[in-house]
Amino acid sequence: MKAEDVITYLESLQNEKQREILMRFFKTGKGEYGEGNEFLGLKVPQTREVVKAAWKGFPLEEVPELLMNRWHEVRLCGLLILVAKFESLATKRLMNNEDAIRARDNILIMYLNYAEQANNWNLVDLSVHKILGHWLLLPTFLGDRDYKIEVLDSLAKSDNLWRQRMSIVCTWKTSQQGDPFWCLRYADMHLHHPHDLMHKAVGWMLRELGKRISMDLLRDFLNLHAHEMPRTALRYAIERMSEQERQYWMNKERIK
Repeated sequence: MKAEDVITYLESLQNEKQREILMRFFKTGKGEYGEGNEFLGLKVPQTREVVKAAWKGFPLEEVPELLMNRWHEVRLCGLLILVAKFESLATKRLMNNEDAIRARDNILIMYLNYAEQANNWNLVDLSVHKILGHWLLLPTFLGDRDYKIEVLDSLAKSDNLWRQRMSIVCTWKTSQQGDPFWCLRYADMHLHHPHDLMHKAVGWMLRELGKRISMDLLRDFLNLHAHEMPRTALRYAIERMSEQERQYWMNKERIK
């Protein structure tokens, strides 16, 4: 199967009613964060079914044609094919296999090269932790831990909202695996980001850190920063706490 076959099939599933709903939901109007996104009107499970059928025999070199496509769902399909390929190479058996390491690195490079094509929050959130986040935890021939930090720092310091979101949402995976460094570093870096989508992402990842690693680590972060955090980020971060503790953090004295 080639990219043109996937595109033709996805286009054949176009649903105008669902398309209008998605255009509103993903804020595609003028001046909104999703401006310019075009939808076929497919639900995510429909795209996943295509990925399930296609990914094993789908050539990696065909993926960019999907990622550069005008349709949101086609780009999602390309990203999810990369996810499926990466995960198949990241099993325990293949973790230290040299050929698998090279193949994972190639997928990671392609993902980063086309990062701006993941130009809405769901495209980032359905892919970044499973590729970039997982890569942070695995052997690589691209560089050491400092190199990995440089990769994420370059995303975090980008002027592109979606690259910035990648740098924090990828830490979902690292927190799942018990490593708090990445979440704490990029939550701190993005603490004063102006966009509400980043406030939500920071709070969400802090909540996951508390859930997966340590509520005390989350409390330590809040003790340092709750007074200056955007309210949305703080609300997301404390969602799993008791009502009494949530009120404590929400009422903590704020910097004037």
